[in-house]
Amino acid sequence: MHVVRLKKGKEKAVLQLHPWVFSGAVESVKGKPENGEIVMLTDNKGDFLAYGFYNDRSRVSVRLLEWNKDAEINEDWWRSRIGKAVRARQELMSSEDTNTYRVIFSEADFLPGLIVDRFADYLSVQILTSGMERNKQVILDTLQALLNPLGIFDRSDASARSHEGLEASSGGILSGQEPPEFVTVKENSVLYDVNISAGQKSGFYCDQRDNRRIVSEHVSGKRVLDCFSYSGGFSLNALKQNAAEVTSVDSSALALETLGRNIEINNFGAAAHRLIQSDVNKQLRNFRESGEQFDIIVLDPPKYAPSRSALNKASRAYKDLNRQAMLLLTEGGLLATFSCSGAIDITTFKQILAWAALDAGKEVQFIYQFSQPGDHPIRSSFPEGEYLKGLLCRVF
Repeated sequence: MHVVRLKKGKEKAVLQLHPWVFSGAVESVKGKPENGEIVMLTDNKGDFLAYGFYNDRSRVSVRLLEWNKDAEINEDWWRSRIGKAVRARQELMSSEDTNTYRVIFSEADFLPGLIVDRFADYLSVQILTSGMERNKQVILDTLQALLNPLGIFDRSDASARSHEGLEASSGGILSGQEPPEFVTVKENSVLYDVNISAGQKSGFYCDQRDNRRIVSEHVSGKRVLDCFSYSGGFSLNALKQNAAEVTSVDSSALALETLGRNIEINNFGAAAHRLIQSDVNKQLRNFRESGEQFDIIVLDPPKYAPSRSALNKASRAYKDLNRQAMLLLTEGGLLATFSCSGAIDITTFKQILAWAALDAGKEVQFIYQFSQPGDHPIRSSFPEGEYLKGLLCRVF
């Protein structure tokens, strides 16, 4: 087995079970391992630290898998590790009101670069690292054996793969049968038509499952504005819980078309609802100019800060977005606001909202703190996996 030796003093994070070894920490590589090949990692003295897969094209040279020196990373190891992730979702798997969730969450499930989402009888898979690409077949075979899906679809993100020196994924079916154009799934007893092949990312954002339910507990009889609505998670839950009126805003025509379908399949057609295709920031200004107000506003924007280098720019964008929303709320109205940027922690997010409130001339109370659900676990040795955060705010 090829050996990667660390520079002196660079073993601390590895001993704390952090799964990434950056290229700058590497002293030497014995042999010429292929990208994705399993290597042994040692400290500067040559003492064993862990096993992981190597990639000289990535900023993360070694992604660690196993800290037990006696372990053998073979097909049985892969089947066992995937099986542990699946068993951890048993409660969700037996749920009668939800059949869409994350089955494997990359580093958080000790499988760096592998993301698997379930959509009723289909799986959507993202293979984002060279090590996962190298072991793709045993991964697919194990998923098929454990979950027996009708089909497994490839939704690997091209930009993430490029960082690993991998070719862009062609997408398409990996195993079993091609899914229909829309797969109907159920989350918290709400139905969604999910376009696995053409939808954003893996097709549906199941990480907001708990948060949609929590926000919906406040909507009865209220005017609700759902911004960046996509296929309507917050909108549909609000309609189910008897909101007086729901307005959904998204820039994507496909997303709003899907949301319209979801309203129909849930028999919410008679409810007071508006679909608006527009840039959200522009539409918020339009609402203010026309004097519209709302009792509850949901802000669930895309990732503004993909890295720490974008933090300042993203902070300004989050502040302006939330400031505009605060100006549209009725006295004592609720703002459910989110960030999926891993570079922004909850303390920073609270400060951004404080700045937004100051600029808007408002007072804000934080009354609930949102996070990601249990199928998106946060590994204690990998805090970078905590990306989704949000706050339910009362605005005066």
